[in-house]
Amino acid sequence: QVQLVESGGGLVQPGGSLRLSCAASGTIIKIDDMGWYRQAPGEQRELVASISGGGATNYADSVSGRFTISRDNAKNTVYLEMDSLKPEDTAVYYCNAFITYIRDFWSHNGAYWGQGTQVTVSS
Repeated sequence: QVQLVESGGGLVQPGGSLRLSCAASGTIIKIDDMGWYRQAPGEQRELVASISGGGATNYADSVSGRFTISRDNAKNTVYLEMDSLKPEDTAVYYCNAFITYIRDFWSHNGAYWGQGTQVTVSS
């Protein structure tokens, strides 16, 4: 099967930086789009940034210029570098990836989610 595991969340002061990582594991053939979403208390989950298999990136207006998404295809890992953090960036951050993998000698694909990592921006 396939699993996504996030790391790198924590508590940071306004203006600070954090780097999130999300590693995919399993019998993976390829990973297409990867992305980061976030969900604040009482809010809907929203897209923060995405990156295609070819490296094309897309950002929410609220984070454009402050966050950078990247990926390492050899490690099946996506990163989110977050700079100039604001209190309104506080949320649980989830990674998402569309993955093609092998199970029972057949290829399968689908969208998978990580378990989430808490990011808190507060003084």
